[in-house]
Amino acid sequence: MVFTLHIKKEQISFRNSYSFPSTTYGVFGLYSYPAKFIPQVVFYILEQFLSKEDKVFDPFAGFGTVGFVSRVKGNDYFVWDLNPMLELIHNAVLNALESKILKRDYKTFIAKILRELKNFKGEFFPNWSNIDYWFPQEIKDFLAKVWFNAHRLEIKEKELVLLSLLKVTRFFSYSDEKIHKLYKSKKAKRKIEQLLKSDWKNLFFSKLSQELENDIIKIFEYSKLKPNKVYYEAKGGIDLLKVKSFPLADAIITSPPYLQAQEYIRSTKLELFWLGYSENFIRHLSSREIPYRKEVPDISIQSDIYEKILNKIDHSKVLKTTERYFKSLIFLLENISKNIEKYLFIFVGHSYAGDIRIPIDEIIVEHFLNKGNWKHIVTYEDTIKARKMFNTKNLINPATGKVNKRMEKEYLIVLRRI
Repeated sequence: MVFTLHIKKEQISFRNSYSFPSTTYGVFGLYSYPAKFIPQVVFYILEQFLSKEDKVFDPFAGFGTVGFVSRVKGNDYFVWDLNPMLELIHNAVLNALESKILKRDYKTFIAKILRELKNFKGEFFPNWSNIDYWFPQEIKDFLAKVWFNAHRLEIKEKELVLLSLLKVTRFFSYSDEKIHKLYKSKKAKRKIEQLLKSDWKNLFFSKLSQELENDIIKIFEYSKLKPNKVYYEAKGGIDLLKVKSFPLADAIITSPPYLQAQEYIRSTKLELFWLGYSENFIRHLSSREIPYRKEVPDISIQSDIYEKILNKIDHSKVLKTTERYFKSLIFLLENISKNIEKYLFIFVGHSYAGDIRIPIDEIIVEHFLNKGNWKHIVTYEDTIKARKMFNTKNLINPATGKVNKRMEKEYLIVLRRI
């Protein structure tokens, strides 16, 4: 069943719309974050619709692509996200740029870091009741010594070291690092079994050395784009539905959470525990995710498409999830848009409830048009080329127990204030 609002749509390939080395060039390939904004989308928006004087805000910043691109283009920006990983990634890049690491012999720097991490003086164990499920005893005890020293580093590049260390830590876990979700696979288990038969401690530091080198090179690549010193605000751990005051900005550029169950906090749970966050705090963050939070605003969605789709969904869990998703998302977009002077750029994909396609972009557009303060300029339709999150075969929707249809396209909504 498909419902369609007759709005202006244009086909586009964002990867080909802006001349850029690759989607993973420089810091844009620094960390494998789920459903990451490709930089070309943000470059396109800033060049086609905005000027350098315009401030931008991404309330669902995730990895922080909007901030990193805005810095290159010279725009002030605000990037917020529920996940505290945003701050670590952002600080890792900016502090490294401001330090002397890119101008000196970085191999000497890496050798010094490895010596400090090998000088075991104590142990740091994550506040995680399930840690033994993800690490064998020998590796867990070894990591506790390394992380004790890592947390006590007093250098400007500390966040960069922690970010590289997180990636190697995940490699030495039962988690399959090729899959965005925290997932214990047979392949990863066999890998650990083989590692334990080898000189795995030296291999650990060898991989960490290589990871640090790769990350420094990526930041150096980013520096060649000549990022500007601009005003910015990067905040993680933000529960948007509890925020009473949002930044004043000229435009929102954002990609909200997907309706299909992705659980972004769960995707980085292993990392958050090693960074020192408590089990209660991480559980709290997970309960605040859209569309999983139980308390949602009771608002009216001004969309006939939305109402028709709700009437077609015959699965109670899917119905409840869909209602929670749209009520939370529309409420937030409405509240944030009150402080936006010019444009809303919202990047979304379609979802499915059984055979019913849920056109999130059309529901958002119809709602905002009916509210009367915004004019729809265009919706750009882009075919997904590579997105690990949606390449998994037989992806099961936990609400229905059925296989989800794969998301094939994404849509950039462009709304202008009247």
